[in-house]
Amino acid sequence: MNGFSNLVLGVWNQDFLGISIGNVVISIVIIVFSLILRALIISRVFKFLENLAKETETEADDILLETLEKPIGNVPLALGLYLIIELLPLSGIADVFLTNTVKALIAYTIFSVLTKAVGPVFELLAVRSWVTAALSMWLERFTRVLIWILAIAIILDIFGVEIGPIIAGLGLFSVAVALGAQDLFKNLISGILIIAENRFQPGDRIEVDGKLHGIVETIGFRSTMIRLFNTSPMIIPNKDLSDVNVTNHGELRYRRIKWQINLLYSTSVEQLKLICDQIRDYVNNEKEGFAVNPGQDSFAKAVEFGASSIDVEILCYSAERDYSHYTDLKQKLVHKVMEIVRENGSDFAFPSRSVYVESSHEIES
Repeated sequence: MNGFSNLVLGVWNQDFLGISIGNVVISIVIIVFSLILRALIISRVFKFLENLAKETETEADDILLETLEKPIGNVPLALGLYLIIELLPLSGIADVFLTNTVKALIAYTIFSVLTKAVGPVFELLAVRSWVTAALSMWLERFTRVLIWILAIAIILDIFGVEIGPIIAGLGLFSVAVALGAQDLFKNLISGILIIAENRFQPGDRIEVDGKLHGIVETIGFRSTMIRLFNTSPMIIPNKDLSDVNVTNHGELRYRRIKWQINLLYSTSVEQLKLICDQIRDYVNNEKEGFAVNPGQDSFAKAVEFGASSIDVEILCYSAERDYSHYTDLKQKLVHKVMEIVRENGSDFAFPSRSVYVESSHEIES
C-alpha cells in the first residue's frame, strides 16, 4: 500500500519544465472555481441587488448595477489568474506574460465599467433635456471610441509595446486616407453642423424640398436614416441634408386648417353674418382639439364673390399635431360647418353656368 502511495505521490510531483502535475490540477481547480464564482456573482448577487434597487425611487442605483454587472464578472477571473501565478514556479517570459495578462484583464475591467457607464449617463442627460437626443447619441459614441482607444493604448503599454511609433505611423496613414476620403469628412462635418444647429432630432417628421417626407430615425457620423411613410428606410448622406431646404414638421406648434367654402348667391346678408359668426364662435370656444394661436386669430369671413358662389374663408388651428387626431378634428369641423350652413337656410354652391336664350320675332308689315 505504501508503495502505491509513493507511486501516486511521485506522479503528482512529476514535473515538466518545472511545473508539476499537482500544480496543473490545482490551477484547473482554481480556474473552474473562478468561473463558478463569476456565474454566482452575476446570477445571484446582482439579481438580489436588482430586486433591492427596484424598491427604491431613484434611478442612480439601477444605472450603477447595469454598469457594473458584466465588468465585475471579470474580477474572479483576474483573481484566479493571480493565484495561479503565485502557485506555479514560473520564471522568465512565462511569469512576465501571465503577470501582464492579469494587469491587462484588470485594465479591461476598469475600462469596461467606464464604457458601460457612458450610455446610462448620456441617456439621463437627454431625459433631463440638458442635451438633445442626437447630440447625446453622438457624444456617447465619441466617448466610447475615445475610452477604448485609451484602453488599447494602456494594454499595449502593459505588454511593452511602444505607442509612439504606432501613433507616428497612423499619422502618415491618416494623411493618405484623408486624401481619398474627402466625402467622409464632408459628411462628418455636415452631421456635426446639423446637430449643432438643431435642425432636427430623431423622431421629427421632416420634408426635404417637397421630394422627401418621413420620420428621422438616426443621425449617424456619415449619414441620416429617414423612415418614409411607406415604412421603407432611406439613407441620405449628411452633406446632402445640410445643403437643402428642410422643413421640420416635428417643430410645429399647431396644425393649420384653412378652407374656403362656397355658398349660394341666394344667401342673404343676415344669413351670411349668422353663418360666419357661428363658425367663428365654434372654433374659438370648442375646447376639444382646437388651439388658440397668439400670432393669428381664428376666423370665418366672407372674402370674395366667386364665379358661381359667395366664398367664405375659414382659418383655425389644431392643438393636436398627430396626423390621425388632426384628420379627426377636420372631419368634426366639416360636420359642424354643414350643420350651421343648413340650419341658417343656406346651402353649398357648385360650379354652374346660366344660359339665357333671347328670341326675336320679325314683324312683317
